Amino acid sequence: MPAASVEAALAGHSHTATPDPASIAIASASEATSPASTDENGFDAATPGVAHLLRPAVATPKTVVFDFDHTLYDGDSGTHLFAWLIKRSWWRRVLALLVTPLCGPMIAFLPTRRRGISAYVWIGTIGLHSRGSLDALIDRYVATHAEVIRPRLLPVALDVLHAHREAGDRVVIATGAPPELARAILAFVAHEAVPVVGTAVGPKFGAVSAKRHCHAEEKMRMLRERGYVDIDIAYSDSSADLPLLKAARSPVVVNPKRGSVEMFRRVLPSGTPILNWGCADRGGAPVTALPAQQ
Repeated sequence: MPAASVEAALAGHSHTATPDPASIAIASASEATSPASTDENGFDAATPGVAHLLRPAVATPKTVVFDFDHTLYDGDSGTHLFAWLIKRSWWRRVLALLVTPLCGPMIAFLPTRRRGISAYVWIGTIGLHSRGSLDALIDRYVATHAEVIRPRLLPVALDVLHAHREAGDRVVIATGAPPELARAILAFVAHEAVPVVGTAVGPKFGAVSAKRHCHAEEKMRMLRERGYVDIDIAYSDSSADLPLLKAARSPVVVNPKRGSVEMFRRVLPSGTPILNWGCADRGGAPVTALPAQQ
């Protein structure tokens, strides 16, 4: 895609006058000598936004980490997968209904959320005895639901991911979902082969469950163990990914919950872009779609 088109689309936002793309492409964060005005999303129109991060690599390629849910994918991909796993047999549906009075409220509260979710994961995977058996079901789910999944992949997000890969950057997905789910969606639906670090799963109590949850500080540990130590750019929507965003030289908040915008603005470096790549129910400065390549 033309570099100017990428820069213009990533810098623009619809509710204010569109900044001059050329000035945004040329500017750098270090050139800002005094605080500039920001909109309600904390986006500083006088700083470079994301455009400068996508310049063709001249020196060492950057290490770039993308979260998956609500960053590349509009929604919670794991919830959609496990709902399908439960619905594939009537007795799983009955079990899910029976545990919902107890486990449903647990999901609503962060301290008990993982336990509540684990109950539904167990119901959806009873009878599976290995990660490979779950991976095979994940591939089947993605292959048979491609037409439903494809519209959930955010075009601007995919274009940014692709632009980083074209620039020679070292791109990795880090997700709380099983890694095969993100791999399959990107390969089968988006035709992008990208390394994925995700929640480790294995046999447990006659089903397949999480052995190591790729979440918060644990996500950073899992990335480092796989060689992703110095992170140049990180894209995420989630407050749980603050360790990742703070570790990155250039954090970018994408599609945050509206109530989290002020928190991100407060705890991340001044001028951190807070953008919306197409999640209608989320916050952030809206980014225009990238034009088709000429």
